[in-house]
Amino acid sequence: MTTHNEFSRCVAQYDPHALPVSAAQAITRQWAKPVTAVERVALRDALDRVLAADIVSPIDVPSHDNSAMDGYAFNGAALPGGAPFVELAVVGKALAGHPFAGPVGAAQCVRVMTGACVPEGCDTVVPQELVERSADSASIRFAADAVRAGANRRLAGEDLARGHVALHAGRVIRASDLGLLASLGIGEINVRRRLRVAFFSTGDELRSLGEPLDAGAVYDSNRYTLFAMLRRLNVEALDLGVIRDEPAALEAALRSAAESADVVLTSGGVSVGEADFTRQLLRTFGDVAFWSLAMRPGRPLAFGRVWSGERPGLGLPALFFGLPGNPVAVMVTFYQIVREVLLLMAGAAPQPLPLIHAASLQPIRKRAGRTEFQRGIACQAANGQWQVTPTGSQSSGVLSSMSEANCFIVLGHEEGDIGEGERVSIMLFHGLI
Repeated sequence: MTTHNEFSRCVAQYDPHALPVSAAQAITRQWAKPVTAVERVALRDALDRVLAADIVSPIDVPSHDNSAMDGYAFNGAALPGGAPFVELAVVGKALAGHPFAGPVGAAQCVRVMTGACVPEGCDTVVPQELVERSADSASIRFAADAVRAGANRRLAGEDLARGHVALHAGRVIRASDLGLLASLGIGEINVRRRLRVAFFSTGDELRSLGEPLDAGAVYDSNRYTLFAMLRRLNVEALDLGVIRDEPAALEAALRSAAESADVVLTSGGVSVGEADFTRQLLRTFGDVAFWSLAMRPGRPLAFGRVWSGERPGLGLPALFFGLPGNPVAVMVTFYQIVREVLLLMAGAAPQPLPLIHAASLQPIRKRAGRTEFQRGIACQAANGQWQVTPTGSQSSGVLSSMSEANCFIVLGHEEGDIGEGERVSIMLFHGLI
């Protein structure tokens, strides 16, 4: 059985009851083992998949020296040392896909279009707007200082050289990457199989959409925010629905989830309430590294492993995240703790979420000794500087404030109250939520 010490052996200040956010992130990263299975997919199916091996360029890109603009190609040696003007005879034309194949003399040039091959013997392109053409367009004239030798020529292999790595393993394929791969003539690539994440909500008070709301009942929103956040990461999301607060039902759901998924996410059922059976069950066929974070919102968060068998070590294992039940806390803990682990397990090499500085337009109350992620509305002032205002109530049950906000105001573990005008760190939602 994996012990707490094994989970946390590399983490200082380990406290399973109130773990600092940075320590929790370090522990979860330790246990994020990437999936190993590889699939080969067509380029059009590769968007948002994780590259399983380096892509080495089989060709030079561009494959030939070409013109960076419309103009005239010539040998830069024709530029005189003291004469004010250069005069060249036009001996042909080169278009993209239609190169000029004839010889080009020292006092000659070739009309070239953007992307056209620079003819042999030429190394410089003068832009067409800088030249004077003769009445019959048989020659051109331009100021000698209008261009330097070698200008406006894109060299073969300048973008990518044959044999060099174009994309590294672990990259999440983006739209620009599809174009890059196509430019190399590559139509299929090897990617990691998609991570499987099972999720469900717990609570007798929860109702699924379409069911009537009786006294004390609420509609389950957490499964829909979890589904959306998982979809953004392009994982295979397995929705197991709402599970009642009954030990037998919870045990069956957890074991089934461990059997079919790499990661199990639950919402609710990890606090200290009398009906929270998840903690009791995990002592039987799971193992937990921590139950609580020094974090707001999101203090009750469990992380560990569950097995599909009757006790730890039997059956198939899955990493387990027991998220809080409050809707905002679910989203905050997912983005600050869970997201990076899922990316690592998918085989990606995630970068830290970027933080920018902004001036707080009002005082913010903050207790030192925990990290807080408050919802805020950020904008840029006329001088270009960022400023931010909290969205009012920071209750973890007010989901509407997440829809109103466009950023997290990130207040560090040791920070206290923030005065009006003080600078704070913000994490913009754009591209995240």
